[in-house]
Amino acid sequence: MRKKTILLISMFLCLLLSVKAQNKFLNSPARKLQMAEFAISNLYVDKVDEPKLVEEAIIKMLEELDPHSTYSDPEEVKKLNEPLLGNFDGIGVQFNMSTDTLFVIQPVSGGPSEKAGILAGDRIIEVNDTIISGVKMSTEDIMRRLRGPKGTIVNLKIMRRGVKYLIPFAVKRDKIPVYSLDAAYMMDKSTGYIRISRFAATTSDEFEEALVKLQKKGLTNLILDLQGNGGGYLNAATDIANHFLQKGELIVYTEGRRNPRTEFCARGSGKFRTGGLAVLVDEYSASASEIVTGAVQDWDRGIVIGRRTFGKGLVQRPIDLPDGSMIRLTVARYYTPSGRCIQKPYESIEQYNKDLIDRYNRGEMMSSDSIHFPDSLKTKTLKKGRTVYGGGGIMPDYFVPLDTTYYTDYYLSLRDKGAIVQQNLILIDKYREEWKAKFPTFERFDKHFVITEHMLEELVTLGGSLGAKYDEEQYQKSIPLIKIQMKALIARDLWSMNEYFHVINTINNCVSKALESFQTMPRP
Repeated sequence: MRKKTILLISMFLCLLLSVKAQNKFLNSPARKLQMAEFAISNLYVDKVDEPKLVEEAIIKMLEELDPHSTYSDPEEVKKLNEPLLGNFDGIGVQFNMSTDTLFVIQPVSGGPSEKAGILAGDRIIEVNDTIISGVKMSTEDIMRRLRGPKGTIVNLKIMRRGVKYLIPFAVKRDKIPVYSLDAAYMMDKSTGYIRISRFAATTSDEFEEALVKLQKKGLTNLILDLQGNGGGYLNAATDIANHFLQKGELIVYTEGRRNPRTEFCARGSGKFRTGGLAVLVDEYSASASEIVTGAVQDWDRGIVIGRRTFGKGLVQRPIDLPDGSMIRLTVARYYTPSGRCIQKPYESIEQYNKDLIDRYNRGEMMSSDSIHFPDSLKTKTLKKGRTVYGGGGIMPDYFVPLDTTYYTDYYLSLRDKGAIVQQNLILIDKYREEWKAKFPTFERFDKHFVITEHMLEELVTLGGSLGAKYDEEQYQKSIPLIKIQMKALIARDLWSMNEYFHVINTINNCVSKALESFQTMPRP
């Protein structure tokens, strides 16, 4: 009898709780939103696009939160994930669009196109019997035709220099690696340079492999280039920072209203815990880049060179929705080891989106004197007690202004109208074999190759045909930059991005400052 009574009481309590929960839901804003959507889709006078209606509602809700809580439809999710996952399914070519034609710069080493026999300099004219050349097809449409599930066949017709007919190729699509390291090479006998473009799933492995190779070549000083790196995975950032810090040293911690403090500490397994370290940053270095930079700066592990970073200190959690779409919802803030949150204010989203323009207009890119942090955001580094600030990006230890010496209006016109890139494609198409024979190694190319007056004259003529109005004074002022850019692009097309940065870094003032710091400046 007693057991029966207890059972009845339990059932009553469950029913009561269920009713209370139901009442709570019925009176909740979520129920209100659901009823509104139901009423519109079922009672509205005209037929409505229900999925679009829901998407718009989600987007509008997220816009009320912060600049980094966003919604992506299924197609956008796929595009966003590919660079971070480290691979995609395709044919494996590095290409550029030249006069409405897909020009193969390099087939990916070991990839499907190289295996099929496609060569650098080939032009893809047809994809599965559809002409893509000369029809003003968008790059996105072309990519959609070339990519596809691993193992499927795509039929191409190729125009090759010296061959009078189109050459057919059947290319079997495969996984194509997407690398997050742009370059890794020795700048001198003891200084290595590594550039990371994003923090992806493969970044840690790529970095460690490159670092070990450079150490075998004598690396004792490292320049880590994070300029323009917009971030990526949190764990990729902590893995990179782990290489520089001692065991147990805090890299970063996250904390939010529903997310308790979570700490990420160095494991003591890093490959570069001692030695000179310089981290290069600029106004486009954000998120994961700032995590690495903040950890290096707070522990006085190395020097930070460049300009104030973007200022993104919010952590997003991806929430997958049933149709393949996704919400990236801000769930926490992250803090550097000294306790700094470097997130810049976002009370006004419009102002937030204009922040970099405002920085430029008030002279911040040219002089650090225009940058002011309130004392309330002041903190100290953990070993040497140097003053650092939060609340708006990471301020470098050594400020390097934006170099506009060679950036004349005429140069910008040549660049923006595509004249420099198109001239490079013309040159590489015409002289690739000759240059490869003359310069069998990059070292020889770097030492002896020069951009001739004839090449420059051709560029000016091409620029004029594209609408770049010639200005002699501005042209003469910009020649050093034009020459270096053209040489760097040719090096890229003959070898890889590694050689591109080897050349272009000769005019990178942040790199020069880092090299100088290893020789003359005391490390903080």
